[in-house]
Amino acid sequence: MNEKPGAGLPPVSLLEAGPAPVEWSRIAEHESWRKEVHRPATYVHKWWARRLGSVARHLLLAAVSGPDDSAADASARLRGLVVYDPFAGSGTTLVEAAKLGAAVVGRDINPVATLTQRQALQPWDLEVLADLFGQVVRKCARPIQELHRTVSNEPVLHYFWVALAYCPECGEDVELFTTRVFARHAYPRRFPRAQALCPGCRGICVTDLGKDEGGHCPACGIAFSFQGAVRGRFMTCRHGHRTPVIGALNGAVPERRMYAKLVLRADGKREYRAIDDFDLCLYDKAAKSLADTSPDELVRPLGVLEEGVSTVQALRWGYDSWERFFNERQRYSLGLIGAALRDLPGASAEREALIASFGRTVEHHNLFCSYKGEGTGPVRSIFHNHVLRPERCSVEGDPWGAQGGSAGFSGVLTRLHKAAQYKNTPLDFRVEAGRILAADQSSLPVARPLSTTWQQFARDPATAYTITGDASQTDLPDNSVDLIVTDPPYVDNVHYSELADFFHAWLSAMRPYQDYPDIPSTRAVQEVQNAAPDGFQATAARVWRECRRVLKPGGCLLFSFHQSQTTGWCALMRSLSDAGFTVTTTRAMIAEVATSLSKTAAAEPNRIDVIVLCRDTADTSVETAPDPDQAAAQALSEIQSLREAGLRVGPGDVRTAVRAAVLAAGTRQAAADWETLQAEADQRATAAVAEFNTT
Repeated sequence: MNEKPGAGLPPVSLLEAGPAPVEWSRIAEHESWRKEVHRPATYVHKWWARRLGSVARHLLLAAVSGPDDSAADASARLRGLVVYDPFAGSGTTLVEAAKLGAAVVGRDINPVATLTQRQALQPWDLEVLADLFGQVVRKCARPIQELHRTVSNEPVLHYFWVALAYCPECGEDVELFTTRVFARHAYPRRFPRAQALCPGCRGICVTDLGKDEGGHCPACGIAFSFQGAVRGRFMTCRHGHRTPVIGALNGAVPERRMYAKLVLRADGKREYRAIDDFDLCLYDKAAKSLADTSPDELVRPLGVLEEGVSTVQALRWGYDSWERFFNERQRYSLGLIGAALRDLPGASAEREALIASFGRTVEHHNLFCSYKGEGTGPVRSIFHNHVLRPERCSVEGDPWGAQGGSAGFSGVLTRLHKAAQYKNTPLDFRVEAGRILAADQSSLPVARPLSTTWQQFARDPATAYTITGDASQTDLPDNSVDLIVTDPPYVDNVHYSELADFFHAWLSAMRPYQDYPDIPSTRAVQEVQNAAPDGFQATAARVWRECRRVLKPGGCLLFSFHQSQTTGWCALMRSLSDAGFTVTTTRAMIAEVATSLSKTAAAEPNRIDVIVLCRDTADTSVETAPDPDQAAAQALSEIQSLREAGLRVGPGDVRTAVRAAVLAAGTRQAAADWETLQAEADQRATAAVAEFNTT
């Protein structure tokens, strides 16, 4: 291990000398469209708000590059340096650092994140993986597939369900449809054929959205409106009584009615059909199997939901335990797979990988999933928003999924093979003649054995040290880390532990690896993510202080941050200043796909990440640092450069970049007036937006 202080890091880095190259943003935008395809090793298990691999790679190289250094110089300097990520999340920084030959240390307070990192780094024996998977197949495949069939033994890909509420005035049950068109193409203008449910005979009616304003049922002859009983937050029963949906549910989990299915015919075509008696009997059979099977033969999700930002909607609908997120057939089918995985022999990395991969199946097979339609992936997972939002119209697939569908466990080997291939021969992007190509950039293989203590890692830096724990209290020695590259949690958006508990409810019963914690929830009082800026500032400062302790003299802390609120940026900058760090530069670059739900729903979509580079205040000269006016002008110039290069940026990006740059000046002041500086950040951001809109 390299023991020289700050070895390999120049006194002025590439980013401190000038803005991030525009091609970094081009590459990031390209990667963001299919992140899981380009970086499969970090997508074995779900994690939220992942930063892009190409961004992490560029930050690592930039940190060890001076203004006049070549890419080859940077790669050579990283070899053997200790790179630490205190908010390691899905392991993106660890993977990119490993590819560049660094010794890697990762920590995260959430065990589900640690599980994800472990899959991104551990080597697997593919023959062992296949053998273990075969054991699961023999135990589970047939009984699950038999519960997803038609009366003529055709596979059912999806069942469609609608939630019910009862009118408090007349007692009539109300199907909570917004529209009776339940299946359409993702591009309805080009492909207008759609499926609607007849309110009379409950038959399936084919309709043309390009010309039909309502439905007509060929079976019973009635014409009907596509409009369902729900508009906004209210439902209207057949007798005209209008009631808030939440009020009608009255805190109880709604009953659900199965009304349609999508069948794979013998000729390979797919057909929507109405529910028949066989379907109802088959579901009852699954429910009886669930009731009759002993607890030891199934894995069931454990635990209850606690109040939280992400859980409030689910709790209002009565979903107060994780088991209630699944219907009886799902609990039985998923429980069989979970038990087969739990009972696999040994404690190998391959067993762990299969259990981790089960998370994708659970994510796409629960009552909070909805139907996207045709022409794209058919199922929206429970996490298509960063909250646990109940679905009035849910879709149920076959969790084994051998005949198709979405995220069936039968496809796990294919996904793990892709991850293993990437770990062995990783590819990266380069820009060539205006095109972005995936190519061999001389990266090293990723796969490494894991250490679980610093002492073990120090003896063998060729391992990767990744562990669950509070990043404000580590076992890392003083001055032991050359470079810290990370992605801190949001201040007020994604509440990781509240979401991760959905997986932990299954994992805690399956124990993917020996040290996986046996705790009722992954929530922890020390976690940095916090809805209150003051809470974020205090907890983040504790982590930054620990980072400063373990960082070698001459080292730097470098991270990307995504935040649209001035209060959030102020909390971040104050936390750094409180911990003894000075921000030497902020730089803007693209890091989000333009069509993500969170972007298209925002009034001023914010696509950029701000790169923040910090050094120990004791070692930092601020004589040449820009004042707030200069910082704002520099930030605006960088956003304008991205726009001139043809990248889509807007006022929200300008506000973010300017606020970050102006507030960073507070870390360079001995006694900053943060309240005044925050007001200045908003004023300069508003002025910059006006200038941006007129140029």
